[in-house]
Amino acid sequence: MTKYSTIPDGNSQEAEDDMSRARRRVGKDSRHGGGKASMLSSIVNLLNTIVGAGTLAMPSVLSHTGIMLGTILVLWSGLVAAFGLYLQSKCARYLDRGTSSFFALSQITYPNAAVLFDLAIAVKCFGVGVSYMIIIGDLMPGVVLGFNQYVEQYPYLLDRHFWITAFMLLIIPLSFLRRLDSLKYTSIVALISIGYLIVLVIYHFAADPHADPSNIRVVKWAGTVEALSALPVVVFAYTCHQNMFSIINEIQDNSPASLAGVIGSSIGIAGSIYIVVSITGYITFGNAVVANIVSMYPTGVASTIGKAAIVVLVLFSIPLQVHPCRASLDAVLNWRPNRNSSSNGRAAPPLLNVAPGARGDQGGGVAAMSDWRFAGLTSLILILAYITALSVSSLDRVLAFVGSTGSTAISFILPGLFYYKISDPDSIHHQRLLKEDDDLDEAISADVEDAAGLADSTASLHSASPETGAFGSTWRSRKKWRWDMEHIDNGLLRKISLALAIYGIVIMSVCLIMNIFFAVAN
Repeated sequence: MTKYSTIPDGNSQEAEDDMSRARRRVGKDSRHGGGKASMLSSIVNLLNTIVGAGTLAMPSVLSHTGIMLGTILVLWSGLVAAFGLYLQSKCARYLDRGTSSFFALSQITYPNAAVLFDLAIAVKCFGVGVSYMIIIGDLMPGVVLGFNQYVEQYPYLLDRHFWITAFMLLIIPLSFLRRLDSLKYTSIVALISIGYLIVLVIYHFAADPHADPSNIRVVKWAGTVEALSALPVVVFAYTCHQNMFSIINEIQDNSPASLAGVIGSSIGIAGSIYIVVSITGYITFGNAVVANIVSMYPTGVASTIGKAAIVVLVLFSIPLQVHPCRASLDAVLNWRPNRNSSSNGRAAPPLLNVAPGARGDQGGGVAAMSDWRFAGLTSLILILAYITALSVSSLDRVLAFVGSTGSTAISFILPGLFYYKISDPDSIHHQRLLKEDDDLDEAISADVEDAAGLADSTASLHSASPETGAFGSTWRSRKKWRWDMEHIDNGLLRKISLALAIYGIVIMSVCLIMNIFFAVAN
């Protein structure tokens, strides 16, 4: 995989700077096209994709699992979700800069199943977007009534259809933005809203009397069935993998360290939010807590603002669902059966080495999405979502099945399977990547030798084995651990990625069984 070097002890700082400049220059030349998004904006957008209205349901998770098990479950789910994102960043290295997507990977791993993968992503994102519109329609009447009790004189202000229609005027222009990075400012506003909700939960935890200790589970759980019913909530709370490839395509610095920073920061902040809200909210109300904790607070200005904050949060989260839904739908429409693919991964990769800008910013297909096609698909998604939100008042059960399949597949199964297949040592794609890394190492080595004239040092570097590359061997011998996980052996990583896919299948099965169980019980 991608290798790094260190200057042996005694080298000057000037030589290190020359090597860094060489790495950046060769890196830019080796993969055409570069993003413009900063690391901060990438973190903000990914964090906003993760943290949504589901944050308010986290205290109810602890009422089923207990504080200890629930906290472990939140941390474990975040760790597994982060590993799925990490595998996506590893898979993106096998594709040209700016061309990463589930569709692109499926075309060079499982080409004839590509349409199914993207169809699942499109349906999942569409369903989540519709649920957000329904939340807006359900909450806004209570928001306006909380601020002004005389609005009952205007019946249309208490009509959910009116508010869904009104907010579409804000959703439409945001959904027509091509680049995910363009939504960074709305994501900041959404995160401010979730910040207010966190403060609201903590304030009531500090000011209100707590639940009776006998009504709080610390170690015990409510039962096996109840604990398993909380699993989908926690697993799906970290689902943001549908936007990870857009982050990779648009970020300016797509180095392993930078992407690891984006993943670690986003998942770390989200996990911290979930733990704080779940523990403080659960201790406040005990086992009586409901899915939406804000609805349990006394009617007043603070709780009304909290409901408005939820509206703002889901409003600015809808375009983050439209973006991958449009890209996946475009990929589905562009899909054609691949009769020339071989099962051993030795067929010529259909999406590698495409021309710069050939995919556009949306990452949906091989050719750039034309303005008419972009507008048509976006309009179709919004119209269907609008009609569905007006027609259906509750999508809980439908979303339970969609989330059990789509979210689990996107988060665990697809990243695990894609990396396991594409990183096969016998795969032409893996061999090509190793050759690019070796060429990069040789170019860096030549630049360092010319700049510093370190004959002895370069001689020792070139004595490394050809399988690992000169600089990669030196790095591994001098530093055994790296925080961006680049030190992990490819064989071990492939085994863990396969385990992640199997884990995803198990979670999907459990979630589907629980949904069917409760459907029958109710």
